[in-house]
Amino acid sequence: MAIYFDSAATTQLDDKVIEAMYECMKDNYGNPSSTHSFGRKAKNTLETCRREIAAYFGASPSEITFTSCGTEADNLAIKCAVEELGVTRIISTEIEHKAVLSMIKNIAAIHSVEVNYVNVNEDGQVDLNHLEELLEKSDQKTLVSLMHANNEIGTLIPIKKVGDLCKSYKAYFHSDTVQTVGHFPLNFEEMGVHFAACAAHKIHGPKGIGFAYINKSITPKSMIIGGGQERGLRAGTENLIGICGLHKALSLSYSNLETDKKHISGLREYMKSELTSYFGDQIRINGCEENSLYTVLSVSFPNNDNNSLLLFKLDMKGIGLSGGSACNSGADQGSHVIRGIYPNASDYIPLRFSFCKNNTKEEVDFCLEALKELVEIKVTA
Repeated sequence: MAIYFDSAATTQLDDKVIEAMYECMKDNYGNPSSTHSFGRKAKNTLETCRREIAAYFGASPSEITFTSCGTEADNLAIKCAVEELGVTRIISTEIEHKAVLSMIKNIAAIHSVEVNYVNVNEDGQVDLNHLEELLEKSDQKTLVSLMHANNEIGTLIPIKKVGDLCKSYKAYFHSDTVQTVGHFPLNFEEMGVHFAACAAHKIHGPKGIGFAYINKSITPKSMIIGGGQERGLRAGTENLIGICGLHKALSLSYSNLETDKKHISGLREYMKSELTSYFGDQIRINGCEENSLYTVLSVSFPNNDNNSLLLFKLDMKGIGLSGGSACNSGADQGSHVIRGIYPNASDYIPLRFSFCKNNTKEEVDFCLEALKELVEIKVTA
């Protein structure tokens, strides 16, 4: 039995997305920058996708710039804030995605940007009082960069409250929304964000395509120099096939949002209930249960010699999941998110179960039986 519980890393392409991409490959092969009929057809498709994608988020088409991925969108936001908007201070947390953490570290070293980290509690929740203290203590031009939902433990920030705080202190606000686009209704204007990010492959779309939302109040300069594509911001022929795939994936996600959410939430709650019933307080459910992604369940098991190979043993049984972000694969220090919220992080081994619309209760049951067999733990009566 092959079971995939790693949809927070990437998802299986939806058949209808494949069909949409195939139609684009077959019939819409013109260059959108060409002036002949083939190019005009491609340009019309490109701008129709942009317009309809923007509408899902209460944005104008000009606020959507197509990128290769969420990481590029995050990098673009931080680079734009520092190099073009004159930001000299960044406020973030130590449990952000590496696309943000590494970029902040890099750009801070180059431009001598001050970096402050907001306190988070053991659920991964941002301390809003501390955030306000940081905003209040300096009149430096500031960027706040806080991800909407943590990709490893699932905790959601109160994004509207953060946006309001940023507005009050005239700070720019960037949020990595990669894990929430397509899973929650989002209105970027109402959320108060200046920058946001999307990656199609998190919602059953293709890899290699995403978008950056950049608020219309900001006019960034070219990120990639060359032609005038993407309003001069990102030169190079647009990935029209990928954009059509992204457009279709978003359409399916929002058309079926409530049905898919009910199904996925049910699987998550069932697995959590069964795990806590069997293993009791010897395991730890990570993240904030009251305000969390319904697609992610992060569970920590006791760290011992037997459990250290748990991911490998589950893989041998045909169960694919991760210990955290796929972007950290190969790292030998474990999850920086778990280390950032727990002082005794090394005592536990985190497993991230991330579900999608294709998963079934039978798959959850198979995984539960495997865990009961493989996990070395003292089970109380």
